[in-house]
Amino acid sequence: MNALLGQAWRCPRSAVLVTRRFRVKSTKPPKKAAARGGSNALQSFNELPADEQLRRRLNDRERVQRRTTPSEPALRQRYGEFYDLAKHRLNHLLREMGRWDPEHREYRAFGLHTQEDYIQEISLFKDALKKSFNLASALNMTARNDNPLFWNLRAAFIRGDMQELTKELRYALQTFLMRKKFSKSTAELHLTVADLRFPYEWFPATRQLQRTIHLHVGPTNSGKTYNALKALENAKSGIYAGPLRLLAHEIFTRFIAKGKPCALITGEEQRIPENADMFFRSCTVEMTPLNWKVDVAVIDEIQMIADEHRGWAWTQAVLGCQAKELHLCGEERVVDLIQELCARLGDKCIVHRYQRLNPLLPMEEAVGTDFKNLQKGDAVISFSRVNLHALKAGIEGATGRKCAIVYGSLPPETRAAQAALFNDPNNEYDFLVASDAIGMGLNLEIKRVVFESAFKFDGSTQRPLTIPEVKQIGGRAGRYRTANDAVCSGNEGEASVTSAQSKWGAPGFVTAMDEQDLEHIKKHLLKDAKPITAAGIMPPSHIIERFASLFPPDIPLAFVLSRLREMARLSSSFNICSFGDVLEISNVLKEFNLSIYDRSVLLTAPVSLREQAQKDVLRAFAWSIANLSGGHLLEIPEIDLEVLEVDPSALTALARKDHLVRLEGLHKAVTLYLWLSYRYRGVFISQQLAFHVKSLVEEKITNCLEAADFDAERQQKRREILRRQAQSHTKKEEKLLGEVVEDAPVAESGPGLWEAEGHEDPLYREKKEVNAALPVRVRRIAASPTGAVSQE
Repeated sequence: MNALLGQAWRCPRSAVLVTRRFRVKSTKPPKKAAARGGSNALQSFNELPADEQLRRRLNDRERVQRRTTPSEPALRQRYGEFYDLAKHRLNHLLREMGRWDPEHREYRAFGLHTQEDYIQEISLFKDALKKSFNLASALNMTARNDNPLFWNLRAAFIRGDMQELTKELRYALQTFLMRKKFSKSTAELHLTVADLRFPYEWFPATRQLQRTIHLHVGPTNSGKTYNALKALENAKSGIYAGPLRLLAHEIFTRFIAKGKPCALITGEEQRIPENADMFFRSCTVEMTPLNWKVDVAVIDEIQMIADEHRGWAWTQAVLGCQAKELHLCGEERVVDLIQELCARLGDKCIVHRYQRLNPLLPMEEAVGTDFKNLQKGDAVISFSRVNLHALKAGIEGATGRKCAIVYGSLPPETRAAQAALFNDPNNEYDFLVASDAIGMGLNLEIKRVVFESAFKFDGSTQRPLTIPEVKQIGGRAGRYRTANDAVCSGNEGEASVTSAQSKWGAPGFVTAMDEQDLEHIKKHLLKDAKPITAAGIMPPSHIIERFASLFPPDIPLAFVLSRLREMARLSSSFNICSFGDVLEISNVLKEFNLSIYDRSVLLTAPVSLREQAQKDVLRAFAWSIANLSGGHLLEIPEIDLEVLEVDPSALTALARKDHLVRLEGLHKAVTLYLWLSYRYRGVFISQQLAFHVKSLVEEKITNCLEAADFDAERQQKRREILRRQAQSHTKKEEKLLGEVVEDAPVAESGPGLWEAEGHEDPLYREKKEVNAALPVRVRRIAASPTGAVSQE
């Protein structure tokens, strides 16, 4: 059961006793099965009327089906265990929300004006929760349309364990409290505002253009981005939009080297040419300028349009970019979706397909833990920054050769220097350790990709690498031409003499350090990823503002956003992106007097809320925005600038780890400060100082990471632990509550509609009916002065 529900929750003592009681083996000998009649029984059956024979056959078939599905009792047991968990988290949530109080802002906002209202509504919600689990257990009603509360709770737990389950319970409770607060006409108005079926209408200026969309698709190392960039270079004005800051910097460097004026625009940095009226723009996809008419725009890694967190940025760029020619580069699986979108937009779509320039082959054997098995031109891929530096130290110690390092948060200049060292065949940098950032189009001359692990942490749990991830990262082996070649040669028409193909004369190879991981990698390389059927969207600020205006002013924005997500009507070509971090940010901001516009800006900020310190930093920034003051970097005590004065050489090994955590927290805070300084220039006025602090922090982080040592046995144990965690998470969808959760359109199922089942008028209207329905302990508490709700 621990494997099922996670280590964070322990079964209540009463449930444990009940389970043990039913597990006691009987000492009585088993009863012998009664002998069935032979020919006489068959004869009596044949003498029965035809309809009675059919009824008995159907009953017998049903009994056989029940006997051949042994998972049904186990399924009911899991439903019971999950119900215990849901009750436990609900009680925890109620304690977190606090006792009822006449001045409690949230309770007042949801219409709980008296203690009796509070007790009644909480008890009714507990009844509704129990009813939903009874429907699942007794009648196997688990579909979203049949049992929406159960379906949402199950999906939340599978998606994000205890944390997501608690969030979904909070939203379900708030929805239940709001079920009778709106008239039918108001509910219809909610549905009208939440109609997101036509997101292309959000960009009327772009709809007036007749665009030509060139879709470049193919595997890695096939030349698709190369051809798209040729079109961009030949244009008079244009935009490049990529998924990574490092990739935007690479294209920016490439254009500058060719003598073309270019601006670099990312969330935390903007470099604008001083003496040029017309210039190209290289940016991260979230920063794509939508109000600037250009000849050509290139949007890279278009398959990320389906990403559950960032997909909205690609959709926004495709729908809103005002370019005569729009070049999209990505995987084959996105073709049908882009063609469908072009048909809706009235744009012309031309598909260019490419084949890989050299083959990509998985190896039969893993590299193992001995780094002496590595070959010149190998890139070892890991998904932890600390682990990357440990691997670097281990490789250099074992081989006596230098190892370059590349990962996402490296400064662009440092990454470019490291890539150049690795790409140069005339030095001692034979190896590279890199994060999955190289899978997003970064050009490196890699002969063989070695996966240190086939699992990664996605922000909430460890999970196996997906098919697209394996192909994207592994496909970097045997690169045909690097951006460094392009910068040095300055002529795209020349054949690349330093290409990976001419240097090694062999295909790219993919392997892993462990045999178990290699099997996973090989299977994924041979499979095709599923086609992308829907693009991600996020409601823009004007829709959020209008939707929020239909609710009482004290209603938390988190509930408004959750309600908008639940009520949203979508076409088959669009999905709403994940609201996970958005809801958490909105909860942090609820205490400040901010406009909906300011809240919408902060909802898209690069905030990591896993640490309490980052929440405090966000609150400090929100206070400065609300008061339009106090935005000087040195005036914000929540920014841990004191860590810069610490000498790491005087710290113990354990203290150095804590020191590194503090440095990374400061780096996140300064990055957020820079992001806000471009949006609230009059408030956050220390931009130059922030850039200086950021460079100091990055230097100190690099020094700390370079001091990491490598322990082969410890690394092997770490990989085994990650593998077990990822496999446990994968099995949870199958083990937890049985079948795989089915997909259903959000707009077609409750609790999306106010008048849906469970949202009708209260079951009890008179006070005596309420008291009669409440448990005895709750009635006693209702009569007490404190009025806390029973936690049973």
